[in-house]
Amino acid sequence: MPQNLKIVYYVEPNPAALARRAADFFVDHAIEAVAARGVARVAISGGSTPKAAFATLAEQGEHWRERMPWQKLDLWWVDERCVPPDDAESNYRMTREVLLDQVPLNPGQIHRMEGELAPDEAAARYEAELRKSFGLREPEVPRFDVVQLGMGPDGHTASLFPHTDALRVTDRLAAANYVEKLDMWRVTLTRPVINAARNVFFLIAGTEKAMIVNEVLEGPRDPQRLPSQFIAPVNGILTLLLDQAAAALLPEPDADGCGTIERTE
Repeated sequence: MPQNLKIVYYVEPNPAALARRAADFFVDHAIEAVAARGVARVAISGGSTPKAAFATLAEQGEHWRERMPWQKLDLWWVDERCVPPDDAESNYRMTREVLLDQVPLNPGQIHRMEGELAPDEAAARYEAELRKSFGLREPEVPRFDVVQLGMGPDGHTASLFPHTDALRVTDRLAAANYVEKLDMWRVTLTRPVINAARNVFFLIAGTEKAMIVNEVLEGPRDPQRLPSQFIAPVNGILTLLLDQAAAALLPEPDADGCGTIERTE
């Protein structure tokens, strides 16, 4: 049955303002989750744009750091490169250096993908950890409180790259995915897991992203070519946080910097 999807996007004037908006999003929804369920389960992505948001969250003396319920946070990853955790390409390493080493999280709250393992083993172990932590039986899917995504210039998100095998995986929670153009294995949450989250948001910055953002949101539907089009949360709402450069080709937002697009999946 077709699903109506409401896409809500917020446009900030520059990357610094975008990082602050993203920090607000993380903190506000974490507080809401803790109030409702006693824990905030958050899955994050790598990249330079989230790196700025994580640095903002960790900054000493800032209200984001003080407001975040760190002791009630469970932190997961959306995807990871199949490299050791100290490798320069590791999403975990970036997050550890910018955020984890600065804030009061204990090891039991941090759930990294083990990129140093064989790809299929890393995916299987992550799926097992998800099932154990969330108390799931097959075929149940975890429901994260927040999933933060990026969008590549080719339309990929997480490690769901165009025309790759993981796009077809809907019966697992995590999948190994070989990306031929990068000659690299990745591990990624699958699209049913991402779409089950209570809050899913893209965090996107830069002039080079404007064309792909517009094509994904307003162009013809072709998710095998543009995997970001597979992201359609079950709650019917998808959020994008953008800087002005990335939003340049979208309909003009209102005076508060907010715009909406309605789409039928």
